[in-house]
Amino acid sequence: MEESSLARTSAAAADEADQPSELEASIPEAGADQPTTTPNTALEAQGLDSRESKPKFSQSDILKAVEVVERDSLAIAESFSSLFASLRLALSEVTSCSVDHMQCFADAAGYVQDSALDAATKGNRYINSCLRLNEEMKGADTLAMQVKILRRNVDVLDSAVNKLLRLP
Repeated sequence: MEESSLARTSAAAADEADQPSELEASIPEAGADQPTTTPNTALEAQGLDSRESKPKFSQSDILKAVEVVERDSLAIAESFSSLFASLRLALSEVTSCSVDHMQCFADAAGYVQDSALDAATKGNRYINSCLRLNEEMKGADTLAMQVKILRRNVDVLDSAVNKLLRLP
């Protein structure tokens, strides 16, 4: 209840701040056809004492200002509450998405690791097969030399047979 009365007083004070006070309205502008005087003499000339220049607020004005302040405070509190709820929701969504993305990343990294291990295993098998084939092919060099010698011998024999068969 104190907050609502404080809000009313604040509203009344804000309304009064927008309107010129009696003091402001009664001070003549300099440069007019009037002689310039000091502020104290101008106030005394109009019958006002400089000590009494502070406006006095009634209790109802103060209560109205307090009510306005209370209303504004409640509106600000609701605004902050709404803002924090929105931020909480956004943070929750981001956190949820981050967790999903981290899980997806972990799954993808696992699949890549499995594929890399599988490829490395197959690559090692291929290299080992090539090395075995290379070892086996070393014996094929001597076999190839023997085949070349046999082919020459067969060619020589073929030539000799052809010569014998062509004798007329």
